[in-house]
Amino acid sequence: MKSRPVTLIDDTDHLIEYSAAMDRMQEMWEERVADQRPDTLWLLSHEQTFTIGRRTPDAHLPAPDTDIPVFTTNRGGQLTYHAPGQLVGYLIVKLQPGEGVVDLIRDVENRIVAALAELGIAAERRVTPPGAELLTGVWTRDTGRKITSIGMRVGRNVSTHGFAINVTGDLSPWKLAVACGLPDVDMTSVERELDGEKAPTMERVVATIAGAFEACATPTPLP
Repeated sequence: MKSRPVTLIDDTDHLIEYSAAMDRMQEMWEERVADQRPDTLWLLSHEQTFTIGRRTPDAHLPAPDTDIPVFTTNRGGQLTYHAPGQLVGYLIVKLQPGEGVVDLIRDVENRIVAALAELGIAAERRVTPPGAELLTGVWTRDTGRKITSIGMRVGRNVSTHGFAINVTGDLSPWKLAVACGLPDVDMTSVERELDGEKAPTMERVVATIAGAFEACATPTPLP
């Protein structure tokens, strides 16, 4: 992996409503496009929310009487779920020379695999077979479950959106819809994979992810 230091914004001490986060992320994107902020990793958690990408079929949505709100986003990927106990990371970074959005996503996958290994979970990225639904994200190696969802967008050479790692909390709402375009996917969490009692705290997960992304609260200089 190439070195890519980023500035860390850690807002994991409170929940941030999804639409408010999208407004702030748009501001960060505009600032990065104008070179008014350095490459940034924003870590946070959301209230209960389903989000859908541009290609999500109606058949994959939760039932109309589900009381969890659904937001349409401009990111890649399909339906995902956010809730307390999940660590969300939004990456507002300028692509490096010769780098495309797929390269960036691969870099994100590899960094999360490395972070999970440090936390005691063997994980991997997967290659999508021709003609199959995209297998973007991170999967546990031993149990074959999906632990991290990834959906990103690049505009004017700057990325937005990012990843969501299930750390703890109730996984049952994932079954109310079709996650990631994969009807048979088994979503998991750090807590589930490590049998609860051995699971690290959210604070440790935040610190481990920040380290894997070379993220520091001290602003990195603009290139």
